[in-house]
Amino acid sequence: MIEERDYRRIERAIQWIRANAGAQPSVKQMAAAVALSPHHFSRLFRRWAGIPPHQYLRTLTMETAKQRLWQSTDLLSLAQDLGLSGTGRLHDLFVQLEAMSPAEYRSRGQGLTIRFGRVDTPFGDAGLALTDRGLCALEFCDGERVEFEKSLCLRWPGALLERDDAKAGGLARRIFTRGPRRVPLHIQGTNFQIQVWRALLRLPAGSAISYGRLAESIDRPGASRAVGAAVGANPAAFLIPCHRVLRSDGGLGGYRWRPQRKAAMLAWENACPGS
Repeated sequence: MIEERDYRRIERAIQWIRANAGAQPSVKQMAAAVALSPHHFSRLFRRWAGIPPHQYLRTLTMETAKQRLWQSTDLLSLAQDLGLSGTGRLHDLFVQLEAMSPAEYRSRGQGLTIRFGRVDTPFGDAGLALTDRGLCALEFCDGERVEFEKSLCLRWPGALLERDDAKAGGLARRIFTRGPRRVPLHIQGTNFQIQVWRALLRLPAGSAISYGRLAESIDRPGASRAVGAAVGANPAAFLIPCHRVLRSDGGLGGYRWRPQRKAAMLAWENACPGS
């Protein structure tokens, strides 16, 4: 599939740029690394990463500033120091998280109607699902859309699933916008997972946090491993910003939907912190 091939090219390009950022490569050099002309490469990169390749290279310098996160215990003060409070509002002003009730959790979706569909995003192919009360799943599929439907069936075996690409696409356009977005979440999780996800929603766009600091922010110091598991179980990619969790040394670390996609998201946010 052409879109899948193009995404893989940009994925490789992001990986190459990160590895060679210290040499400040030109767009021509970046394009050559993935066997494309500079013009075609720039157009394709902007389509998939949301920003031009030279701007992405500049945003990598933000990683120096992010090193300060590992010495800071006050995320709000740090956000103000970085100028984030003046250029963007906290993510949770735009995303309202509603956990499923204990009864809904136990019934595994009995009586729920879940509409789902395939959507295009700035970061590749994704599956999106929603109930009458909000989005309940957003996962990057990388061409494996059948697996997304299977995943929904396993998580909500009692729910009625209805394919609705138009409705899913409309919600996706609201999510992946540079401006303010108001997107309700209606998600399933344990009390601990919900606590971790709410903490992620309090992170300003353009910032990052380590697993240890995230554990401390919910008064669970020493629970980095459990926090990491909750981060990895995030049901709403991008909206619940698990991509903002980095290793304690400032490195990208792993990511359920590929580290290269995580890098692209961070670059997109750093290019426009109000996103």
